[in-house]
Amino acid sequence: MRSIAVLILASAPVFEVAIPCQVFGTPPPGHEDPWYELLLCADGGPGTVPLRGSSGHADLPGLFHMAASHGLDALETAGTVIVPACSDVRADPAPAAVAAVRAAHARGARIVSLCSGAFLLAAAGLLDGRRSAAHWRHAPILAARYPAVDVDPAVLYIDHGDVVTGAGNTAGIDLCLHLIRQDLGTETANAVARHLVVPPHRAGGQAQYVESPLPATGRDDGLGPLLQWAVERLDEPLTIADLAARAGLAGRTLIRRFHAETGTTPLRWLLAQRLIRARELLERTDLPVDQVAGRCGLGSAANLRAHFARELGVPPSEYRRNHRPAVP
Repeated sequence: MRSIAVLILASAPVFEVAIPCQVFGTPPPGHEDPWYELLLCADGGPGTVPLRGSSGHADLPGLFHMAASHGLDALETAGTVIVPACSDVRADPAPAAVAAVRAAHARGARIVSLCSGAFLLAAAGLLDGRRSAAHWRHAPILAARYPAVDVDPAVLYIDHGDVVTGAGNTAGIDLCLHLIRQDLGTETANAVARHLVVPPHRAGGQAQYVESPLPATGRDDGLGPLLQWAVERLDEPLTIADLAARAGLAGRTLIRRFHAETGTTPLRWLLAQRLIRARELLERTDLPVDQVAGRCGLGSAANLRAHFARELGVPPSEYRRNHRPAVP
């Protein structure tokens, strides 16, 4: 039987803690082969651990608790150690927990982090010189606190074999299903996914879920008026010459100004705005993909699909299915 030790840190968000309990706690209906042994571990040993309502780490304090069945000594024998989340991404993780995870890795255990659990793995030195997944909101903080870690905010999870890191919230489910797929095969992972009513594998990465705000509409300084003018004409074949003429600038001057104010080039900025418009149309309308492409200035359905695949990792049709509001 495969043993999984889930490290429950005080004030961790309840959702991330619940994910491995739900996925690994009980086999799917009809599964007759050996399943996992789940060990709930806490720094203070067996007992009740207070949790937070969500990954905001500030809401609903004191309303959630988890009963730990083991102490950190269980990490000494577990085949897999899962760190669901940390209590505060700006605080140092508990030294005893860091040492226990480091020792478990040195012994040969597979170490897994969900969401902000990557901060504890980084503190243990397990991510030095490696790519690590992270929730896109936590990624800049993780990179700043642990410069030796190559933080990738675009993916749902990264598997190095001995160390596995996942992004936030439901990406933890994706990662846990991936572990079952590795351990017990695709058929079993699919059975668990059906029981949870989730897809067995999600295409794409976090880019499709990151908020992409439009430029501020009330700006009248710098390039603000030009950006607003361009956003209102995304269905037109705008060029650098068109933008420069509108701004009353030479082409090279416009490019320099664009880079100084937006951090990118005019054409890259236009593409980003067109993808934002395409995402809005896919989410809010039933327009065919070719009409969406025309209205956002990408010309053809094939061109739209190519840009979606490269920038978001999913085709427009799948993006629409994932992001349309559920019909009551």
